[in-house]
Amino acid sequence: MSPDYTIIGRRIRNLRLKNNMTQEKLADEIDISVAFMSRIERGTAHVNLKRLTQIAEILNVSPGYLLIGSNTKSKDYLKGDFNEILRKCNPQQQKLILQISELVSKTNIGKEI
Repeated sequence: MSPDYTIIGRRIRNLRLKNNMTQEKLADEIDISVAFMSRIERGTAHVNLKRLTQIAEILNVSPGYLLIGSNTKSKDYLKGDFNEILRKCNPQQQKLILQISELVSKTNIGKEI
């Protein structure tokens, strides 16, 4: 199973904001460009373990948290990520997400993951 860089980037961004830190400050602390930091947070750039460990240390979390958020064997391991997405959506968007989720749960889509 390969890492989901979009989720990793979202976790980094959320923690950075929670710590009142700018992209510039975090990028400077790990000696990368702001553009690369932005791409990491969007999930369009792959962060290596060295950088991931540095970011985790600065944000006061474990590298494991950035990678998986919690135990991937738990049914709720993405619950926080979904809650964050839903919080940002209006009721119509939330209903659409619910309908899509129900459809996916009733099919074999993603069962091999």
